[in-house]
Amino acid sequence: MHPYRRIVEDVRRRIESGELQPGDRVPSARAITQQWGVAIATATKAHAALREAGLTVARPGVGTVVAGPAPRHEHELTRERIVTTAIEIADRLGLAELTMRRLAAELGAATMSLYRHVPSRDDLLVAMIDRALGEIRLPRRHPGGWRPALELAARQEWAVFQRHPWLGSSMSLTRPQMAPNGVRLSEWVLASFDGTALTLEERMYVQIVVFTFVRGVASALEPEAEAIRETGLTNEQWLATQEATLTELMDTNGMSHFQQLTADGFDFALDLVFEFGLARMLDGLSLFVQARG
Repeated sequence: MHPYRRIVEDVRRRIESGELQPGDRVPSARAITQQWGVAIATATKAHAALREAGLTVARPGVGTVVAGPAPRHEHELTRERIVTTAIEIADRLGLAELTMRRLAAELGAATMSLYRHVPSRDDLLVAMIDRALGEIRLPRRHPGGWRPALELAARQEWAVFQRHPWLGSSMSLTRPQMAPNGVRLSEWVLASFDGTALTLEERMYVQIVVFTFVRGVASALEPEAEAIRETGLTNEQWLATQEATLTELMDTNGMSHFQQLTADGFDFALDLVFEFGLARMLDGLSLFVQARG
């Protein structure tokens, strides 16, 4: 079989299987030369054969796309609607389940049409992070000094992470996404130390440490939600299934402290971990701020 025919049959198979749908862009001539290792003339001939077979059409400003009726609602696509729907999917199913194809299906649009509004999945993720952080509402005036201000910021961050379990694991510490609302949040925290002796560098380290603490606790939220979806068990129900194993482990290894802890009814929840950790962190920072003063 001539090379261009193999390309045509492969694209035909992808269209018939639904992998490529009406309005989806097919590989360009340059992409074909790279993927199939053929000359540009062969790639051009494959494109011509696809058009002659009625499988593709040239769409100005887009390229060669799969022929067929335009997907419904494509004309209604906006960046705002795409980001909103992406967040809804990630909240409901987890970030790993958010693909451009799933997003397009949810919107009733062609996959390639999304890229006119969000150039890549990375760009989409930054927009999602920015939208989520934009839910944090901080007053212009810092309430009663740096500690109440920092406490307010941390609690609002925690609330946003709880609403969007995917957020914690999606944010990078060493290569932070340039989300405008994230930068504004940092600026607000830096300003909360006005009137103290802390340098801007020290303030920024405080912001990073506190945000990293909140994000660290929040990193358990998405795995927790995924486990509940997969098993159908709440955390309490799952712990009940582990009770016999834990009892045997404690008895076998003589763990007296752990035995007493469980006998007293240790109450474990991420909210409690957050509150305990935040209070201890602020206590430590108070000593640091006082010492610098």
